[in-house]
Amino acid sequence: MSNTETKPSNPTPPVAKGGKKPKVKRGPVVKKSSGEKAKPESRSHKANITFPVSRIDRLLRDGRFAPRVESTAPVYLAAVLEYLVYEILELAHNICNSQKKTRITPQHINWAVGNDQELNTLFSNVTIANGGVLPVPTQDTRKSTTKKSTKKASAEASQSF
Repeated sequence: MSNTETKPSNPTPPVAKGGKKPKVKRGPVVKKSSGEKAKPESRSHKANITFPVSRIDRLLRDGRFAPRVESTAPVYLAAVLEYLVYEILELAHNICNSQKKTRITPQHINWAVGNDQELNTLFSNVTIANGGVLPVPTQDTRKSTTKKSTKKASAEASQSF
């Protein structure tokens, strides 16, 4: 060999008995950068979502909701759950800001869900622990628009014989 020629760094693996190649365990496909070690990339990271896709996949399979689960189903479900949580927390944050509070409590979440029409229908059969009740104005708590003098005059007219 001359100085310009180089040896291959990885020679072919030895052949096992029977003439078959040994099985190689392969992990998730990883993008390699020049000079860096390749790290496995999670499905949540690939889909650019925060919720754990692998955990949702495991729960779907262990829950026996269907005989088979497609590989994209947990990704879609994780994205939907993340969107719902984001919407509820955004509304609860707005309520906290309007009340000049810094901490979101279950009551703020209950108010946020109750004030939004779509979330209210989705959570119609849900009870949020320590959520309290929504303040609903009744006839007693509403301000009357009639004048006091009109009421006084009608009261006097009914008392006179």
